[in-house]
Amino acid sequence: MSAPHRAGRHFLQIPGPTNVPDRILRAIAQPTIDHRGPGFAELTLALLPAVGRIFRTSEPVIIYPSSGTGAWEAALVNVLAPGDRVLAFETGYFAALWQEMATRLGLQVEFAPGDWRHGVEPEIVHQRLVTDRHRAIKAVMVVHNETSTGVTSRVPEIRAAIDAAGHPALLLVDTISSLASIDYRHDEWGVDVTVAGSQKGLMLPPGLGFNAVSAKALDAAEQGGFPRSYFDWGPIIAANRDGFYPYTPATNLLYGLREAIAMLEEQTLPAVFARHERHAQATRAAVAAWGLDVLCQDEREQSAVLTAVVMPDGHDADAVRDRILERFNMSLGAGLGRLKGRVFRIGHLGDFNDLMLAGTLCGVEMGLALSGVPIARDGVAAALACLETTACGDSASGPRPA
Repeated sequence: MSAPHRAGRHFLQIPGPTNVPDRILRAIAQPTIDHRGPGFAELTLALLPAVGRIFRTSEPVIIYPSSGTGAWEAALVNVLAPGDRVLAFETGYFAALWQEMATRLGLQVEFAPGDWRHGVEPEIVHQRLVTDRHRAIKAVMVVHNETSTGVTSRVPEIRAAIDAAGHPALLLVDTISSLASIDYRHDEWGVDVTVAGSQKGLMLPPGLGFNAVSAKALDAAEQGGFPRSYFDWGPIIAANRDGFYPYTPATNLLYGLREAIAMLEEQTLPAVFARHERHAQATRAAVAAWGLDVLCQDEREQSAVLTAVVMPDGHDADAVRDRILERFNMSLGAGLGRLKGRVFRIGHLGDFNDLMLAGTLCGVEMGLALSGVPIARDGVAAALACLETTACGDSASGPRPA
């Protein structure tokens, strides 16, 4: 028996997958074409440079029919070899998963512990690399925006720490929940492999994984790496030169990607980043007015993509999420791993505007009150006041400095 109809739209306010705009849905719905014909080559030869503009790179960007997890694996197996040592940081649930993947692949992982409330500390990167006198560490693995915590690590400072140590380690950065939402510059920031996925800031359904790669990373891949086939960069880059792929590509998602990039560039990336920051500031204003805490403890690292809200002792975040879903047809992000039941996550990324944020925060405020969580009923008012003033951040003012 089917569930009864629920009036109105479902509010999907998890930090990805995000709501897919109608323009992108229409683009994806186009008829599939021959992926070995001239029309597909024309699509690819125009699309790849456009994707590079989103990553801020003139180097190759490899696109896989995969999840972000596939792009994680591709980054590791192309530039590293079994037994290589890598330095990773426990900044949250997804950083831990990437570390587990590296371990399963046969890499030796130095996993720097963390409290999940702070990002990667550049000074620790420097200390670890300075003491690595034999240059055993081949790569540093960093999650730019940790989706489980709402904490953003400071990638330019991490790059500077690697350089200050005079260490040759590659820098691998996961931007799965930050690309096209938070300022990110692959070339300028000296990143060797940038990992991304389609289902967050790019506003697409899940199904595309990305590796943006530096010349240094390409050289490492040519010198060795793991045995690999599907994820091997070489055959893909070679086929891409003529506009093709060495396998059947996700053609309709590529249509959607072309439309997503058009939408981002119509807005301009600085305006997109400023909009995300503005909505994040308004959300944090609401949390403070409720009398609750955000998980991130360093203001420099507070995410513009999502806000993780800490529940008071004695209250279960999942019970609040269930009440909000039942009463208001709105999905919030769950606490993951050690944060299960302790936090809920409000996603404010992708194709998102002030009224959508206001509706989201209304649902959260009502849900908290209905669940018996002791809050001041001032959160929505504080967010609206923030949105109505330039103190919250002007959408034309550009992104927060890196």
